[in-house]
Amino acid sequence: MSWVEIGSEEELRDLLGEVLPRAANKDRPKLHKLDKEWLAASPFCLIATAADDGTCDVSPKGDPAGFTLVLDDTTIAIPERPGNRRADGFRNILRNPHVGLIYMIPGRNETLRINGRARLLRDAPFFDEMIVKGHRPQLAIVVEIEQIFHHCAKAFLRSALWKPEKWESDTLPSHASIVKGVQSVSETLEQLEAYYGAAYADKLYKV
Repeated sequence: MSWVEIGSEEELRDLLGEVLPRAANKDRPKLHKLDKEWLAASPFCLIATAADDGTCDVSPKGDPAGFTLVLDDTTIAIPERPGNRRADGFRNILRNPHVGLIYMIPGRNETLRINGRARLLRDAPFFDEMIVKGHRPQLAIVVEIEQIFHHCAKAFLRSALWKPEKWESDTLPSHASIVKGVQSVSETLEQLEAYYGAAYADKLYKV
């Protein structure tokens, strides 16, 4: 069977149908009180970035609930914690400030989406408000909001993401086994299992 590609917005709209007014008109340019409450309850978000050549990246960010600091009705700040130092998303932001974020709350099937322009700060007085377990962030992503809206639950309902009885995480090899299988690494599997084992959580806030 041959592939049939969509080549225009008109063809896409003919296929999907017209957007409902409630969906078409739900985006806003600044935070509502209920958006701030969502951010205060969210411990996790995904940040999408793109370089100037269009190369994309999506990076997860997580901390205790409320880790995203609301600076004002159109500005938020996200702290950076110790990671793998690849800095793919950060390098993208330096080249292209446009970002997209999705905020999740465990057990909630809806999400909060934010689109805007980002910049990187290496220090600011509000960094003191983002200290967790003694770790003051080395940098923060500041996002100037251009568009914000709540997204419906259908994807989470279809995937049963929050239903533990549907989880099958044990059917896959351990993360250490995957790293050993797909990467060229000098460590043995036993060394990798120890690295990604119980002690891994002790290094979450240590540089």
